[in-house]
Amino acid sequence: MNAVIFDMDGVMFDTEKICMLAWDWAGEQMGVGKAGYMVMKTLGMTAKKAIEIIKNEFGNHFDAVKFKQIGKEFSYDYFEKHGVPEKEGLYEILDYLKNKGCKLAVASSTSSDSVHHHLKEKDIEKYFDAVICGDMIEKSKPEPDIYLTACKKLNEKPENCFAIEDSKNGLISAHRAGCKVIMVPDLWQGEEETDKFLYAKCKSLKDVISII
Repeated sequence: MNAVIFDMDGVMFDTEKICMLAWDWAGEQMGVGKAGYMVMKTLGMTAKKAIEIIKNEFGNHFDAVKFKQIGKEFSYDYFEKHGVPEKEGLYEILDYLKNKGCKLAVASSTSSDSVHHHLKEKDIEKYFDAVICGDMIEKSKPEPDIYLTACKKLNEKPENCFAIEDSKNGLISAHRAGCKVIMVPDLWQGEEETDKFLYAKCKSLKDVISII
């Protein structure tokens, strides 16, 4: 195996819980009540696809773009005060893989500004040979496009790449691309449909080190 491709939210950073708080706040501000549960319905999706799902939930009249903007402002205020919370073992696995000579990439459905903000804050941008974000691709996870793009940027065949994911959409996306998929559960714990094609399922990034 020559490369490892990381999802970001829920894998490298413990940000999905913050997003739930942010969308609870945004929902209350927009009169639909706590809407943090929508995070579970949009895990792994690009902003464009998430907006479609949000409109399906609250109606076409609902300003999903404003909803997401309010949520984003809440999240960034949290990150400004508390920093971006990293997942256990993040620095250890990045150091380990780089020392092994592995190529590394990020394949996140999150927008470029948020991805690069988080990577820069934690000073880990230097580890990655490619960073693919949700606004750089046409089709959202669970389609394989983002992982195929990451593999192309790394100049590696998908079968020679590990993909580390936490969401159903992300797992399916990586699998469809042909990568060897490792799940590190976060909010969603997995199910039989996805478990059957996993290379491994680990409790934390620290545990992944022993697998790779």
